[in-house]
Amino acid sequence: MVHFLHPDLSPRTIVPPDARKDALGYCVVQEEASPYSLVNICLNVLVTNLEKLCSERSDGTLCLPEHWRFPQELADRFLGVMTWQGKLTDRTASIFRGNQMKLKLVNIKKANISTAAFIKAFCHHKLIQLDATAVDPDLPISDIIHGLCRNSWLQQNLQCLLLDSTTSIRQDSRLLLFGQLTGLRVLSVYNVCFHSEDLAHVSQLPKLESLDISNTLVTDISALLTCKDRLKSLKMHYLKCLTMTKPQILAVIKELKCLFHLDISNHRQLQSDLAFHLLQQKDILPNVVSLDISGGSCITDGAVELFIRQRPAMQFVGLLATDAGYSDFFTQQGLRVAGGANVIQISEALSQYRNRSCFMKEALYRLFTETFSTQVTMPAILKLVAVGMRNHPLDLPVQFTASACALNLTRQGLARGMPVRLLSEVTCLLFKALKNFPHYQQLQKNCLLSLTNSRILVDVPFDRVDAAKFVMRWLCKHENPKMQTMAVSITSILALQLSSEQTAQLKEELLRAVKELLAIVKQKTTEKLDDVTLLFALKALWNLTDESPVACKHFMENQGLAIFIQVLEAFSGSAIQSKVLGLLNNVAEVRELSSKLVTKDVVKHVSVLLHSTSMEVSYFAAGVIAHLTSDKQPWMSCDLQRSPLLQDLYVTIQNWPSSSCKMTALVTYRSFKAFFPLLGNFCQPESQLWALWAMHHVCSKNPSKYCKMLVEEEGLQLLCDIQEHNEADPQAQQIAASILDDFRMHFMNQQRLPSC
Repeated sequence: MVHFLHPDLSPRTIVPPDARKDALGYCVVQEEASPYSLVNICLNVLVTNLEKLCSERSDGTLCLPEHWRFPQELADRFLGVMTWQGKLTDRTASIFRGNQMKLKLVNIKKANISTAAFIKAFCHHKLIQLDATAVDPDLPISDIIHGLCRNSWLQQNLQCLLLDSTTSIRQDSRLLLFGQLTGLRVLSVYNVCFHSEDLAHVSQLPKLESLDISNTLVTDISALLTCKDRLKSLKMHYLKCLTMTKPQILAVIKELKCLFHLDISNHRQLQSDLAFHLLQQKDILPNVVSLDISGGSCITDGAVELFIRQRPAMQFVGLLATDAGYSDFFTQQGLRVAGGANVIQISEALSQYRNRSCFMKEALYRLFTETFSTQVTMPAILKLVAVGMRNHPLDLPVQFTASACALNLTRQGLARGMPVRLLSEVTCLLFKALKNFPHYQQLQKNCLLSLTNSRILVDVPFDRVDAAKFVMRWLCKHENPKMQTMAVSITSILALQLSSEQTAQLKEELLRAVKELLAIVKQKTTEKLDDVTLLFALKALWNLTDESPVACKHFMENQGLAIFIQVLEAFSGSAIQSKVLGLLNNVAEVRELSSKLVTKDVVKHVSVLLHSTSMEVSYFAAGVIAHLTSDKQPWMSCDLQRSPLLQDLYVTIQNWPSSSCKMTALVTYRSFKAFFPLLGNFCQPESQLWALWAMHHVCSKNPSKYCKMLVEEEGLQLLCDIQEHNEADPQAQQIAASILDDFRMHFMNQQRLPSC
């Protein structure tokens, strides 16, 4: 029942950045610290309960109730939530058939649906935009286009189509009939099986303004000349199949005089100097406001500066993974730079390249270097790190470098300025990375280090069962002493936060952890080394055994009692003694194990420690005696005297200060249930008195928690029985009355008073 509560682990008050110095960081804190909108909450509830709310068609797909109707904007958001949560499947997509939902801006990004489901669910709507980025291969790009072209309204009015793929390009013999989608203004076919012939058709689209043909199979971009008078944005990074010479490419670009945005960035390893030659052109891109040449070779500050000075309207330049961006010129207001020269440029790079792993790695590496010893809280940067982790879950360099950056950005003091929701997302992403890369030890170390942060470990929501399993496995790896101490410390705190049901889920990890912790305690005792690792190990064992009969059984089966007797004989400090006795209290509460504690060694030590000058030590020693003596049977089969021990217990409690006194260690309980057998035992007033003193102590310290616990666990009647019992001990009656008075006072303040 009893467990150790770490001091100084109260929730931290968030300290937002100064809006004048870090406007973006301030906005992120405000956004993340604010509650979700009511609309989002309702949509999440609908998505979670979709199976219960819908009926099922004969083909197994879901159907909305007949009377339901969704306005267009709400329908779009509902679909977006389903997609984000990974709930859009053939079975659930069917709710968008018919006219109950009116869709306009459709997001099916990364959805796992078939061609048939896509056509039935979405191709009859009057769509303006479709984001089909990274959809499952079961829904080929050609099928999406064919489905859209079946609707004449979509052919004329669909304005934005995003078909980016994240898998390797697959050859598709079918012609991509983009030419029929005459209303298209924006088209992205990044990493798609898209050829020069397809580009020729696309270039003839009468309204096309924005085109992304990056990483496609295009060999010749001359077809772009067809749309030179209307094309405003062109992305063509990593066109690895181009057969044109650089002068030929530049000749085409020179004709695209309407371009506002051009992206010819490339990975540095490809050693492309196209951007270098473009910068030398004086009569090219007269209206450009955004130029991305990240990864280009031979790029210098001077060349970029001259290019921009000739085009004063420029607002953005991408220079990551180049030798440019370090001049003072790039700090001028109004010019955004995605580069690696400073944190501002890196932040822009993380935002600009969130979907491109090669540049994400580069930006994260630069960020790690820049923030290695930072003392500034940067919530906006941390959020961008989280986006990178979420977008590239299977990219080890991204995950590893991002985990290191997250550590830099959330060191003990820095985490206080971070919103809990953002820290929760980062922590959950770290554990997702662990599952994806279970054998990468340095990533595991970074995750372990993040959990040493008290702000994260105590205040932040995440799966603590998974975390406990991970830390307990790490505990048994026999790493260097520093890592071992961290694992022991985290285990001690996590054990405190797990419910009894959650502790039971640990199973094999719990057994191994108890064994390892006992081995650590035994080693430290043999060496007579009273260090922080020993203290954390004792705390961990204490908290793991709290209301966990399984953990208590593991403790006893692995010579835990003998080891703890050695601890008591080797160390005399009250900090160690209270932790040992606290654990023995937990074991003594387990009926089938308590008799094994009735030994000469145990009785000798608790008898002596009952009279300790330390209130905590005396309190826990009394608890052990109260529980062990409540069952007469074990005492009958040994030479030990039970009656003198009880008499000593009674006298000692009489000499204690008021039960509202302070103790160094804050004692806390998950439940009062282990006290109830002692409260109802009027034949043993000594144990009854200790239980009442203990309950009054915690109720006076935390009435909101423990008064509620008294009601929920039906403990009020037991207190009333003691108060009214003719043969009850007068002091016991007095303490019971004090608890009931405190209880009434608390609930009067809360304006509700349950009765006994």
